[in-house]
Amino acid sequence: MSTETLTDGPTQDEMIGLIRERWPDAVTAEIEGAIFFSLDEKHWPNFATIVWQDDFDEGAVSRLTERSGVYRVNVGVDKEAFARLVGSAADPDYAAFDRFLPHPVYAKQRWISILNPSHATVREELMPLIGAAHDRLVAGRERQSRGQR
Repeated sequence: MSTETLTDGPTQDEMIGLIRERWPDAVTAEIEGAIFFSLDEKHWPNFATIVWQDDFDEGAVSRLTERSGVYRVNVGVDKEAFARLVGSAADPDYAAFDRFLPHPVYAKQRWISILNPSHATVREELMPLIGAAHDRLVAGRERQSRGQR
């Protein structure tokens, strides 16, 4: 079972600010309990999400709503990153802090999650993963644009 002590990491608002600061061109959509980061208003998927309510899962496996200050960052990753970070996770503890996990709903689409990452994890691993997800969407849009000309 997961530990109940929050990590020494950014708060939910600070994490949102870090993403907005690093990718100022990102378009966000915010609904109650979640924020989605994408490239433009007309095209989704998004490259990252932050959720702080359990409404988006099948069950409350991350226990977000019941624990004050708990949030989850979700990122779409490539096949190699998924295998490296969560590929061997059998019976993951979806409520654990500062640990990469398969997304509780979208793991089949190679999305990973992390609850309340530490500052070191954000700096060394999470932000580069979000950057790679952003860049994959940019490259995909460029390929689509060239194909439509």
